[in-house]
Amino acid sequence: QVQLVESGGGLVQAGGSLRLSCAASGRTFSGYAVGWFRQAPGKEREFVAHVNWSGGSTYYTDSVKGRFTISRDTAKNTVYLQMRSLKPEDTAVYYCAARLRYRDYAARAVVDEYNYWGQGTQVTVSS
Repeated sequence: QVQLVESGGGLVQAGGSLRLSCAASGRTFSGYAVGWFRQAPGKEREFVAHVNWSGGSTYYTDSVKGRFTISRDTAKNTVYLQMRSLKPEDTAVYYCAARLRYRDYAARAVVDEYNYWGQGTQVTVSS
């Protein structure tokens, strides 16, 4: 079992940056791929970014490509989401989630594929 805790959210002006962290405990984090998802009020939870178990492969939803960077530090059991050029439409609760490394890579953006979720951290981008 993996426990995940997000941090780093807050209020930022449009065009600004934030770095979110997802700290893991429990089983070895390197055995899991990690995704970042977000959910705005009244909206479905949506995929944002994914990093594989080793950190060597990343994937992003189109709306954040070129602005967000997902990375992981296996030694620290932490995954990061560096967010730049933030827009008001990025406002949401951001969640990190983990799934076993051997799960289908093609399903990396699917919410239901993830077994473990953090509590979320609020990101608010003002215009």
